[in-house]
Amino acid sequence: MLSRTALARAVPQNARALRPSLPLSALSSRPLLIASMSSFKQDPHKLLVIPGPIEVTDEVLYANAHPSMSHVSPEFIPVFGDCIRMIREVLFTKDAQPFIISGSGTLGWDQVSANLVEPGENVLVLNSGYFGDSFADCLRTYGAVVDELRAPFGSAVELTSLDVALRTKKYKLVAFTHVDTSTGVLSDAKGIAAVVKNASPDTLIALDGVCSVASEEIQMDAWGIDIVLSASQKGLGTPPGLSVLVASQKAVKVFESRKSPVTSYYASWKKWLPIMRAYESGSAAYFATPPVNLIYAFNASLTQITKQSPSLADRFRLHKEASARVKKAAEELGFKQLPVDPAIAANGMTALYFPDGLVASDILPRLAKRDVVVAGGLHKDYKEKYFRIGHMGVSVVDPQRGDIDKVIAALKESLAEAKASKNV
Repeated sequence: MLSRTALARAVPQNARALRPSLPLSALSSRPLLIASMSSFKQDPHKLLVIPGPIEVTDEVLYANAHPSMSHVSPEFIPVFGDCIRMIREVLFTKDAQPFIISGSGTLGWDQVSANLVEPGENVLVLNSGYFGDSFADCLRTYGAVVDELRAPFGSAVELTSLDVALRTKKYKLVAFTHVDTSTGVLSDAKGIAAVVKNASPDTLIALDGVCSVASEEIQMDAWGIDIVLSASQKGLGTPPGLSVLVASQKAVKVFESRKSPVTSYYASWKKWLPIMRAYESGSAAYFATPPVNLIYAFNASLTQITKQSPSLADRFRLHKEASARVKKAAEELGFKQLPVDPAIAANGMTALYFPDGLVASDILPRLAKRDVVVAGGLHKDYKEKYFRIGHMGVSVVDPQRGDIDKVIAALKESLAEAKASKNV
């Protein structure tokens, strides 16, 4: 078994001669690489079940240790090109344009704000938590005139309110957070898109899917979503560092016909669109250096998601089943969910109020002592009252790991210990 310490030595010795010759997806047939991969296992560590970053597979971590490679080398080009093609599969789109750029999910907001909205244009933000606040702030920074429909804490914006707003004022774009990581609230993406298409068909629809892509179903073409922005470290099962955005051809045409200059340098599609088209077509192009190793890791994860078992349909089903298990167990222990209605509770995470008489310091350190790492509250007005558990990716789709069982057992033991210590 190879630890991370040994990995740096083992990968160049075992894989240097093999990896440059093929994209990662084609290397599984190489015996020497199989031997070295099969001997690599991550060091024992605490189970990371925050709502991102999440646990990654051994194959993804191993791919991230690829020997240094030029970003314009003929060996790397198809690896990047495959990523562009595979992310379309995850979002069920045939011809939307992916942008895979070094950065966090936050860079997706900048891309939307800088490329699709011109200063002075109207944008409507459906706000269901902390990340709705931030998306609106980013849009205003680039000069958009932003109106917000704000849902009560733990709720999603009502579709009837959206319909009224769209028939009252013309908006260039409607933006919403599919799963707000601060609350665990799941907005009805299909329903939102249907209302927008009916009431204001020219309005663009931007879905912040940082905490939903690959854990919640998103039918980009069928529903008529124009932008899906995400990041590598959540449902996409890769270490942090990639901003992943996919734009419909409608959105690309809006960008191409804008009257004023793009209001960002690094986030400009004028810079990035030729890069993405070049790598997908099999040639290299340069604007800024991509994170080569991270793209190898992303390729490995996308290959698992789109080409291996479970299927995408089964992946979504497994997320729903794991979510139901965690939520049911928590409620049986006396925890209350933050979302006001189970129908709007995310499948990739769970947000829970602390029981009466208990606070974060009573529960979270006890979970960590049992090697389970969860996240505290995030919403500024309520962050001391609740905590969040992530259940995405490999922790859900590989039941042999026992991650969900471990979370539930640790939650039960930690709660009992906390209650005993405070006589609650």
